[in-house]
Amino acid sequence: MKIAISIAALAAALVASPVLAQQAPATQQPTAAEAESFLTKAEKALFDQSLISSRAAWINATYITDDTDALASYFGAIDTTMRVDYALEAAKFATAPGLSEETSRRLTLLRTALTLPAPTTSGASQQLNDLATKLQSTYGKGKGTLNGQPINGSDIEEKMGTDRNPDELKEMWVSWHDNVGAPMRGDYAKLVTIANQGAKELGFADTGAMWRSKYDMPAGDFAKLTDKIWAEVKPLYDELHCYTRTKLNEKYGDAVQPRTGPIRADLLGNMWAQEWGNIYDIVAPAGAGDLGYDVTDLLKAKNYDPIKMVKTGEGFYSSLGFAPLPQTFWDRSQITKPRDREVICHASAWDIDNKDDIRIKMCTKVNGDDFVTIHHELGHNYYQRAYNIQKPLYLDGANDGFHEAIGDFIALSITPDYLVKIGLLDPAKVPGTDKDLGLLLRQAMDKVAFLPFGLLIDKWRWGVFDGSIPESQYESAWTDLRRQYQGIVPPVTRDESKFDAGAKFHIPGNTPYTRYFLARVLQFQFYEAACRQSGWKGPLHRCSFYGNKAVGAKLDAMLQMGASKPWPDALQAFTGSREMSGKALVNYFAPLQGWLKEQNKGKSCGW
Repeated sequence: MKIAISIAALAAALVASPVLAQQAPATQQPTAAEAESFLTKAEKALFDQSLISSRAAWINATYITDDTDALASYFGAIDTTMRVDYALEAAKFATAPGLSEETSRRLTLLRTALTLPAPTTSGASQQLNDLATKLQSTYGKGKGTLNGQPINGSDIEEKMGTDRNPDELKEMWVSWHDNVGAPMRGDYAKLVTIANQGAKELGFADTGAMWRSKYDMPAGDFAKLTDKIWAEVKPLYDELHCYTRTKLNEKYGDAVQPRTGPIRADLLGNMWAQEWGNIYDIVAPAGAGDLGYDVTDLLKAKNYDPIKMVKTGEGFYSSLGFAPLPQTFWDRSQITKPRDREVICHASAWDIDNKDDIRIKMCTKVNGDDFVTIHHELGHNYYQRAYNIQKPLYLDGANDGFHEAIGDFIALSITPDYLVKIGLLDPAKVPGTDKDLGLLLRQAMDKVAFLPFGLLIDKWRWGVFDGSIPESQYESAWTDLRRQYQGIVPPVTRDESKFDAGAKFHIPGNTPYTRYFLARVLQFQFYEAACRQSGWKGPLHRCSFYGNKAVGAKLDAMLQMGASKPWPDALQAFTGSREMSGKALVNYFAPLQGWLKEQNKGKSCGW
């Protein structure tokens, strides 16, 4: 789950000087020509001024100090003020008669581009950005404990993936949520109030409604679409939950993990229980569960370091016909964690100049998870570079789910076939078809397990923004949604002094999260289409289109569209379908779902 930084995606770091938006004539209805003139000037200002803001945001993320916090907040406040000015002006021009379809689209994109809109009241932009910067820095500097000793966020994530001591897991989970999340609660409530005031000035009911208006359909219809997709994939998740709970009960016993009901959140190998692949050793089926290889072991056996891992990821895209990454990528990216300063380790991809200065920011460790993450982050970078030919307001994905899905569907090609081709896996050790259930289960522990988490993050925020979840119920609503959708519960009782939502980066980072839910769906649609185009004949989950330049050319054509067309047009260009659906994901895991049903016979599934 990563952040891609681009001119159209940045919430509060887009422009660097308080240029005033052009005013439409007050005494007459604006014309289509005036709307086009306004857009031309607005786009140029945003494009020209984005560089300093992007650099300030980069420095703050890779060198957290009081000074860089202040700089990021300063530029963010200027940027937010200008973005709000332009959004308000765009709303006025949107009613001009005779607007072309393209002009209307650009006005809509400008009106909805903000993530956190500040109201026009004096000082509001600065206050909003002070809060946003403080929240993100609090997260970046946060620490939990293990055996009473401090442990930073990057290390605690890795440790929770390997530790099997339930007491230590509980300590890490509780300390991280208490130390990082709880102190944010009051500031987050203030941020919500200010952002909602800004959203209402832009004509939206609240900030959540504004977020849902970015998908080429009414906000209410988009919420229904996400519910429809969840209904398609929920039966598969339910079977996986039931099977996993049984295995955890067998390992830890009734006192730690009961045989019925929800799963204890800290036992699933991930701080947020969002992906469960790290506990595959616990759930692996006898025989089929031994895949014969482990990517982490393969990387270490071949003496891979973080740079070589990134070079390998680049090689996949090069094999599809994409140009190599520029030298500046290697000179300017943060690939490993610096030893001498605080940084935000959460992996992200950046487009500093909306042209060629693309970078990643990671604290890479030599393991299979980060190998996948690299392929994912580079997907953002190649997307950014592909659409740099577009007008400034089109410098983004067809929708934000597309941006996340590109690297994810490439990463689905990290199959045994791919690992053999790049020299990581000995051909003699490629698992046979008798291991297919193990391969699918290992994938499902990440891909399928994530689905309800990907949905509930923004369901919680939508409720916070529209007031159905008041500040007095922040914690209980979060815990209830986690139980309702994921079927998990905290390892200890939580009360309203806590703010567990804040312990997940995307809440203090103010990154809309539904994109990741959509990406889980879209990646399988993209993958299925790519495998079909490549002529793959074997089981879908073993397909790798590595080296197929015809697939790369068709993919590049879609990427170059950026946000210039509604997302169904982009989806159709690569897959032939105009509908986002969970059916491709369900098809991919169909053999596993049948097997899980057999394993769960006689069990009391559900929670």
